Amino acid sequence: MAGGEAWAVEVRDLDFSYPGTFGAGARVLEGCRAELPRGARALLVGGNGSGKSTALQVLAGQFLVPEGRVRVLGRPAFHDTSLVCSGALSFLGGTWRHDVAFAGYGIPHQGDFRAGDMIRKVPGVDPERCERLIRILDIDEDWSMARVSDGQRRRVQICMGLLKPYQVLLLDEITVDLDLVGRLDLLEFFRQEGEERGATVVYATHIFDGLDGWATHVVYVGDRKFQRVGEVGAIEDLAGRRLLPTVEKWLRQSREEAKEQEQGSGTQMMEPSAPSFPSRHMAFFR
Repeated sequence: MAGGEAWAVEVRDLDFSYPGTFGAGARVLEGCRAELPRGARALLVGGNGSGKSTALQVLAGQFLVPEGRVRVLGRPAFHDTSLVCSGALSFLGGTWRHDVAFAGYGIPHQGDFRAGDMIRKVPGVDPERCERLIRILDIDEDWSMARVSDGQRRRVQICMGLLKPYQVLLLDEITVDLDLVGRLDLLEFFRQEGEERGATVVYATHIFDGLDGWATHVVYVGDRKFQRVGEVGAIEDLAGRRLLPTVEKWLRQSREEAKEQEQGSGTQMMEPSAPSFPSRHMAFFR
């Protein structure tokens, strides 16, 4: 398969440090390479602080990187703001953001309001897709958003984020508040989106229930690099094996290697912290 638009996601020799940090030791990602085809359901896995969330934010165009390093649908994610603004590239993160979730929909930022009022106010939505997502996520449109649980609030956020069809969807631990049935139903929805529309999903998670047989590709992040990338059946450690024990083995190996590096250098390796004002373009705040 050639480059360009043939790949849904391309990462080429990506080095990344947060703005205001300098030197090789400040790098969060280093020499990362990956290619994901259209229709892929890719798991992004790795330990806490390995760079998964940063990688997703870079793919989502939230940080400035050279145009040739990260391309989504053949276009540079940061420089081509139409990717995000059109909804072709969509990112759902792990926090409930009132400013992003409500902006532009005529929904009050404070006070009590119905879940249905939030969902139905999103403009330009296919009614059938809306009804399908409400059913899959088991949302009661009469829910009071001031009184629902975190899991119910998360269902409404996910519904709003998926109302408009995407071509590439980036997910950062969005199912952590969902119960088992809600999570499995949502995974099935993503499977259908790939099979029916050729949509690509990149899903960062630490929860592996129901993912054996769901994922088509895996990207393992360790020591600031994409250490294992490819189709599930083509990664030697995964061939015929379950995800959970295999990823556990990778994580333990990464921990041991990190300890050996610390002992060899005589200093403790510290992860750089994000600055207060990252270089994000305005499409992120839409």
